[in-house]
Amino acid sequence: MERVAITEKAKKVLDTLKSKHGELIFHQSGGCCDGSAPMLFEKYDMYLDESDILLGTVHGVNFYMNQDQFEYWKHTHLTVDVTEGRGASFSLEIPLGLRFLIHSRLLTDEENEVLNPK
Repeated sequence: MERVAITEKAKKVLDTLKSKHGELIFHQSGGCCDGSAPMLFEKYDMYLDESDILLGTVHGVNFYMNQDQFEYWKHTHLTVDVTEGRGASFSLEIPLGLRFLIHSRLLTDEENEVLNPK
């Protein structure tokens, strides 16, 4: 079972950005502006520490979330998607006139038992 997935459309954007920037990571912090949106960075341009949780890997890119934000999202399944428009972040897709976003749904009872054991 997985906590995070990605749409085909978002995979194509990731492929473009991987070819330009190399290794990448997603991070969702819950900060100001578009901070609650997933942001894409070159792997070593984002400082990760013990407060960042690896939720999974989507299309070869690790997806991290700040633990405080995770407390709000731990009962949801996330799907990374992309849409036209410019977000207010430093995410790598912004110069393409695109922005990543999250679609979420509640975990099923079975998923919740596996992903959030008591």
